[in-house]
Amino acid sequence: MAGPETAAVPPPGAVPQRRSIEGISAVLLPVDAAGAIDWGAFAAHVARTVAAGIVPAVNMDTGSVHCLDGESRRRVLGVAREVIGPAVAGDLVAGACVVDKGGTPFDERGYLAECEPILAAGATPVLFPSHGLNAGSEADTLARIGTLAARLPSFIGFELSTAFHPAGRILSLAAWRDLLHIPNCRGAKHSSLSRRLEWERLALRNRERPAFRVYTGNDLAIDMVRSGSDWLLGLSTAAPVEFARRDAWLLAGDLRAYELDDALQALGSFTFRTPVPAYKHSMAQVLKARGWIDCDDPFPGSPRRPDSDREILATILERIDAAASA
Repeated sequence: MAGPETAAVPPPGAVPQRRSIEGISAVLLPVDAAGAIDWGAFAAHVARTVAAGIVPAVNMDTGSVHCLDGESRRRVLGVAREVIGPAVAGDLVAGACVVDKGGTPFDERGYLAECEPILAAGATPVLFPSHGLNAGSEADTLARIGTLAARLPSFIGFELSTAFHPAGRILSLAAWRDLLHIPNCRGAKHSSLSRRLEWERLALRNRERPAFRVYTGNDLAIDMVRSGSDWLLGLSTAAPVEFARRDAWLLAGDLRAYELDDALQALGSFTFRTPVPAYKHSMAQVLKARGWIDCDDPFPGSPRRPDSDREILATILERIDAAASA
């Protein structure tokens, strides 16, 4: 007769970290078949994100912020705030984005003008990279960020690989230390897609300012949370409930977190392949497959994925659903 089943015992070092993880999800801005913003679907997805216990981030790359005019960005903020309700510290994050070209001077007024409606909405601004902000030396970039910081109550910094946008910049560790020590910078999103660079930042953070948040933007390594990162990801817009469940399982030391993380990573590895900016179309394909939006076209002017991706995505979603319901 077979003996009683025993619980699986993970090898040393594999037990999930029992810590509360701060998750922020960059919300997709969907469009209809005519290419116009689907405001109803956007509002519903913000509500879905909040209901999952995840902080929404709007006017981010996933929200096609570079393609929006000022009126649309303000409406995005207004819709998000209406959905969430009265402002509570930390309940909404939004990109402060200045669109410029190479060789354009730093637009301090433009950044402050972008931050004004974000702060009025009770949200925390993420200082998006621009050509003007990142031109010249790292000292130049840090000085410009410091100028903006002096006018803001709180903000999130943002290192972005040029794989996502040509205005991006990844700082040296020495320059990142200067960012770390800006008092009202509550954290920084790190989107180099490099584990090594993020591990270096985590080690420095742990030594010099433990309360500082390192928000991983590495959609190719979402398990960076097990190294001490928090997260601000575009991938999570496809699965806010499942990301929240993974984090809850990690906090509880539940080994099911591993399988769910692997399934979510399969989605990230497929959708964030080259060309990386086309991930936004992949996210739209997933949201339509889940019945959350009616049209899976990308924002007008954005790169597309092939229609054949839908079949592969359906298989990955089945794996995610199975892992989340285990």
